[in-house]
Amino acid sequence: MPGLEDLYREIILDHYRTPRNRGELPTPPASRADGHNPLCGDEITVFVQVDDGVVTDVKVSGQGCSISQSSASMMTQAVKGKSLDEVRALVRRFKGMMSIESDDDSPMPEVSLGDLEALQGVVKFPVRIKCATLAWNTLVEAVENA
Repeated sequence: MPGLEDLYREIILDHYRTPRNRGELPTPPASRADGHNPLCGDEITVFVQVDDGVVTDVKVSGQGCSISQSSASMMTQAVKGKSLDEVRALVRRFKGMMSIESDDDSPMPEVSLGDLEALQGVVKFPVRIKCATLAWNTLVEAVENA
């Protein structure tokens, strides 16, 4: 019987093999940000369309390891249709799961991570945390530019 780690591995591989929301959005009106992890060569471009304070569309392009690409795919599904406040709370919650300190001292938001919980095993490999958070850091930059 497959365990939780096997299930998580399958979710990560599914998002890597069949990435969601892959591509580009025209800029403008969409905002764009580029992210790069020099340690392993991961590259991510995040395109985000924000209308009336809501992420109405998001796309990612780039290349990299299975962790960075899967995280980017899951991220796009998690933030599409969310308000900017919900996106910020989701980013904080995800980074909290990755054990990354935040500048914000407020309590951690109670936000469901869904499939993103499959990436929680990454914390066992500190060098891979940057792979998992690359798309998220790039999303924050894109949202700030929107």
